[in-house]
Amino acid sequence: MQTHFIAIGGSAMHNLAIALSIKGCQVTGSDDEIFDPARTRLSQHALLPDETGWFPEKIHKGLDAVIVGMHAKAKNPELLKAQSLGLPIFSYPEFLYEHAKNKTRIVIGGSHGKTTITSMILHVLQRNRIATDYMVGAQLEGFDVMVKLSDDSPFMVMEGDEYPSAPTDLRPKFHIYKPHIAVISGIAWDHINVYKTFDDYLEQFRKFIHCIEDNGKLIYYESDQELKKLCAEEASGSICLYPYGLPGYEIRDGRTCIIAGEQAVPLRLFGKHNLLNINAARMVTQQLGVADQMFYEAIQSFKGASKRMEMMFDRNGTTVIRDFAHAPSKLKATIEAVREQYPRKQIVACMELHTYSSLSKEFLSEYRGSMDLADKAIVFYSPHALSLKKLPQLKPGDVTRGFNKDGMKVYTSKDELQQALYQMPVKNRCFLFMSSAFFGGLDINEFVRWIDRHY
Repeated sequence: MQTHFIAIGGSAMHNLAIALSIKGCQVTGSDDEIFDPARTRLSQHALLPDETGWFPEKIHKGLDAVIVGMHAKAKNPELLKAQSLGLPIFSYPEFLYEHAKNKTRIVIGGSHGKTTITSMILHVLQRNRIATDYMVGAQLEGFDVMVKLSDDSPFMVMEGDEYPSAPTDLRPKFHIYKPHIAVISGIAWDHINVYKTFDDYLEQFRKFIHCIEDNGKLIYYESDQELKKLCAEEASGSICLYPYGLPGYEIRDGRTCIIAGEQAVPLRLFGKHNLLNINAARMVTQQLGVADQMFYEAIQSFKGASKRMEMMFDRNGTTVIRDFAHAPSKLKATIEAVREQYPRKQIVACMELHTYSSLSKEFLSEYRGSMDLADKAIVFYSPHALSLKKLPQLKPGDVTRGFNKDGMKVYTSKDELQQALYQMPVKNRCFLFMSSAFFGGLDINEFVRWIDRHY
């Protein structure tokens, strides 16, 4: 099978390209920019294009499939050539569905926790030697790739987000997968560049429920009242509903334990949002034949997905954590978790505005109260990111008013942010870095090394 990727450097796209190459397919690709980790990983698998740019001559009648990433534009010259030749063209979710249409499909949706829940499911299945294909949005310990495709696995576990599939297919990705088992972890308005109102955003989850196969199962967070109402109203009579909530837990000697009957299950994670994620994952694996005792034995060794409450340093009274949180609800949940886990430490919470939603002036008020539990709040954004997204420039005062957090500092320069961090005392402090990007190139690993050397 010969497959060409238009915009091969995307997070999901490059992983799918690697998965197909491992499966034995001939894979080529193009992109106008490719950054790490995609660049390094594509190079390791001999899939990195020789040069950046779009090359219509790469498109020929011998291709069995052309897969188009969201980064490509509708008038991309390679896409236009593929269309003119009448080649089979897929968005990557369409391609995944075609691969998995004869498998039991498990799709994890919701505004938050998708990657973590998916990762937990994969971790537990692996520990219990249950084969599955998958697509997950972060690198996992013990897994070489973020996408696996096989001919014999009975299951396909997929993280399903609500962002459009491709420039030529604006359907949300999770509408395409048609799950037999679905999870919705909660609904909090996001992607305002696509969904201008909460009602418009909510509609995508209504449609997702309608996409569940007959006699399917819907696992949902019962304390989200909007979601609870949606599930009750929209799930057809053939769909079995499985609500979940917060399990009983204790924090013993600085470690969170789930209370399961008379058993205390020690975890490497903490925070109520992660406990909810665990319960969602448990209910999914139940449907796949994993008994609760087997689940709890496996989940004890789960360390988390990359950049999801990732512990980077924890010695001599100083803690450094990196997290993917960027939307208001995620930001608030992460800081609450850290506050509960480290009640006696000063929390320095540093977050980056990087997504279309977070960089929109009209959306900033959604962040009000999200950083209130931090002792010191820092917000960074890059004017260059605003220019690339063709958004109006923000003023630091716009950000300050939106968050409404006393004493909050706003930085637009990576160097100024770095200088401020290196001038802070570190004893008895938890530094929490939250971003879906890279703080303009700030080297958090070097900051950790600096702490280790000096303290």
